[in-house]
Amino acid sequence: MTHKKVACYFIRMAVSGIFLLMLSLNASAKNILLTNDDGLTSNIVALYSALKESGHDVIVSVPCQGQSGMGAAILFLKPIKPLPEACLGRAALSGDPGVGPVTKKDENFSYTDFYYVNGTPVMATSYGLDVLAPKRWGGAPDLVLSGPNEGRNTGPMINASGTVSNVQFAAARGIPAIALSAGMNTAGKEESDGNIVNNPLSVVVAELSNTLVSHLEGSSDGDALLPESLALNVNFPDDVSHDTAWQLTRIGTYNEYTLAFSEDLSQDSFARSYGLAEQPYPGFTIAYNSTAPTQEQIDNEAYVAQNAISVSVMQVSFGTEKAEHDWLRSRLSELLE
Repeated sequence: MTHKKVACYFIRMAVSGIFLLMLSLNASAKNILLTNDDGLTSNIVALYSALKESGHDVIVSVPCQGQSGMGAAILFLKPIKPLPEACLGRAALSGDPGVGPVTKKDENFSYTDFYYVNGTPVMATSYGLDVLAPKRWGGAPDLVLSGPNEGRNTGPMINASGTVSNVQFAAARGIPAIALSAGMNTAGKEESDGNIVNNPLSVVVAELSNTLVSHLEGSSDGDALLPESLALNVNFPDDVSHDTAWQLTRIGTYNEYTLAFSEDLSQDSFARSYGLAEQPYPGFTIAYNSTAPTQEQIDNEAYVAQNAISVSVMQVSFGTEKAEHDWLRSRLSELLE
């Protein structure tokens, strides 16, 4: 074989290899809806970028403003009118439609795939599922990712979490869904003009989240990334790096925070530290839990996530298994004839 033929042979082999690699990448690429309860944040921009670099097709649908603690709230049959003020991060400006594509311009980043809703987190997720996904993909996404949130969502308090409620909303439709929450130290700095300066920690959390998706892809064998009856709740510690360990956890009963109603927020140290309680008004308070977990709680995500990346399995909605159903039938046998 001449040198020319040898060269042509290796060129053909290289081209074939590249073609096969492209087919492999396309086969594993997913249609992903990315949402949160914080709005246009450093965390969501970083995760979008990481997913796109991995070849996924991504749509972002977020609330116009931060909506922490709104849980599964929905504003039923309330028309979403033009914005009375700019969205967080100047995703859209006063007078823009209440729902639509992000209008923010940045010469270093394209917001073409980004959308906002002047409503609750679940409303933003629903906009993505009911309007954006069918237009883009002709149906539901392969995966819904909610977050990464600015602050962990662990333990019993996740009932109030918009991040987790987004996942429950999607998973109840049979769509694989994962809640992602990081430390509050991942928040981007807001400038005087309302723009958000990206946080380097957001990139770390985004790359780790992308790693989780990749592992689920690799073990799915072409099936859905998660069973219909399950969703995941993932939490990252404040001190997070690419070397941080992953740990299987359960939601459990341990609380990272304590929640309570206060008759006078001006006496609450947490509220005062944020300048939120200058007058003696009542309100709901939150504080860090200083109580150590019991031996039965040491595998709870609220404890583990302080030092490792916790991965907990959630059941979808409030349904239970047959064993619990049979237990209730036996307890109320005379009533449930």
